Amino acid sequence: MREFYRHYIPYIKEYKLKFFFAVIGMFLVASGTAGTVYIIEPLLDDIFINKDKDMLFIMPFVVVAIYSAKGIGGYIQKYYISYIGQDIVRRIRDKLLTHILNLDMAFFHKNHGGKLISRITNDINRIQLAVSNYVADIIREALTIIGLVAVAIYQSAELAFYGLVVLPIALIPLSKLAKKMKKLSFKSQESISDITSHLSETFNNVELIKANSTNELEMKDFKKHNQNFFAVTLKTVKTNALVSPLMEIIGSIGFAVVIIVGGTQVINGTLTTGSFLSFTTALFSLYTPIKRLSSLFNQLQDAIAADIRIKEVFAQEASIKDGDKQFPKNIEKIEFKDVELKYDDYVALKNINFEVSKGETFALVGDSGGGKSSVINLLIRFYDISKGSIEFNGIDIKDFKLESLRNNISVVTQRVYIFNDTVAANIAYGYEIDEQKVIKALKQAHAYDFISNLESGIYTKLDEFGTNLSGGQRQRIAIARALYKDPQILILDEATSALDNESESIISEVIKEVSKDKITFVIAHRLSTIKNSNKIAVFKEGQIIAIDTEQELLKSCKEYQRLHNLANI
Repeated sequence: MREFYRHYIPYIKEYKLKFFFAVIGMFLVASGTAGTVYIIEPLLDDIFINKDKDMLFIMPFVVVAIYSAKGIGGYIQKYYISYIGQDIVRRIRDKLLTHILNLDMAFFHKNHGGKLISRITNDINRIQLAVSNYVADIIREALTIIGLVAVAIYQSAELAFYGLVVLPIALIPLSKLAKKMKKLSFKSQESISDITSHLSETFNNVELIKANSTNELEMKDFKKHNQNFFAVTLKTVKTNALVSPLMEIIGSIGFAVVIIVGGTQVINGTLTTGSFLSFTTALFSLYTPIKRLSSLFNQLQDAIAADIRIKEVFAQEASIKDGDKQFPKNIEKIEFKDVELKYDDYVALKNINFEVSKGETFALVGDSGGGKSSVINLLIRFYDISKGSIEFNGIDIKDFKLESLRNNISVVTQRVYIFNDTVAANIAYGYEIDEQKVIKALKQAHAYDFISNLESGIYTKLDEFGTNLSGGQRQRIAIARALYKDPQILILDEATSALDNESESIISEVIKEVSKDKITFVIAHRLSTIKNSNKIAVFKEGQIIAIDTEQELLKSCKEYQRLHNLANI
């Protein structure tokens, strides 16, 4: 717990004034609670036993003052502590997402999206309770305990000893419960992470699920995760619920002793009835904040477990580091020299050598898994090479700033990304919207005709995943987005796969036109898309077995002949 708060105290220190007001509120609540216990003595002894009329008229004002202070203090504490906690959580959530987005693609391939969502939402929410509510509750309950103990000792130090001596005994089982709660908290958070991951996967693949009528299969898997979460939650409830009966039983022993000793003193006249009642009320009231504290320590284990999970993400570092050079404004040539790429122990590319110049279109063909997409991943530095070098105008790719590199490359993949925003915002994604540039890009992508017929034209809002567009229309939006930023390097990875033959022919002509002043890479299974390429590289098992024009490859490369024959079946 000490380590947990050492991590978050620097955040809390930035809210010194607000925390000061919150502590004042806590002090008022604690003082009010102790005050309500203390006034039992004058209420009973002075008013009801000694018939003091002056005290009769003073006491109601005292009661109102005490409860008013308690109520106002509770409001002040709750507002300022909630403000601090919510703002810290906002900042940590921003910081965590920023950190995650700066990590390598390898991290995202190894970590399910639902798992990361769970870290950013569920885990951080659990921390929010610890850095705000729990802190306030612990301080308030501690101050309340101090106030009640002071009242108890003031009324009778001897009875206070008998009544409170049993409390250290309670620490043994309570510490064991806290350790068990920490383990259960880990399991609980892993379970909710599994649920979030499954739901994320389900909603992202809902078309596939419905098309294959696998609703029951998905529900079966979900029920397993849900049942597991239920079981862990039930164990957590059982463990946390043990705190109250333990304190009740142990506390009853101390109270039994107090009744015997205190009752004897009242009978003998050494202790007034009001003092005894005030003391017993303080003792009774004392066990409530102690039980709350014990329960809070158990609940705090949940936040500690969440903090450990979040720190695991923060501990991840990007292996792909920024260079210090800006990308050249005029790329004349890209060279791959003896490039090798490994994914862990798997060799995806080996001995890759080729050169592409400005104005050329370089096509990559081959069976799935041959290494074509790996070349693209290297060009935009989703991964770094294991051996060799990739050079732009003779400068190693690792020397460039990542943002500068990627701002000069546009990628259109088979999977189209559409955001729940306007057509214009989707086209100009990452840049300011220039209406004329948006229209120009749409026209280049042969998409302006159908966009202009939409209700609000380029300002029509698209559904999530672009479900209010056809597959071909979504693909053209993606091509228009790539053309909008006028990149020096254009990468088309199965970019025309969703288009009909007529549209494909038109887009191919567009690509030919816009590629004149760019370096263009094209991956295609439909070989008609690449027939005009300057060079075609044939990939097989991570290697390039031939590079030439289509005409020459049809004469000399059996692998290309095979691919060509398959494409024409």
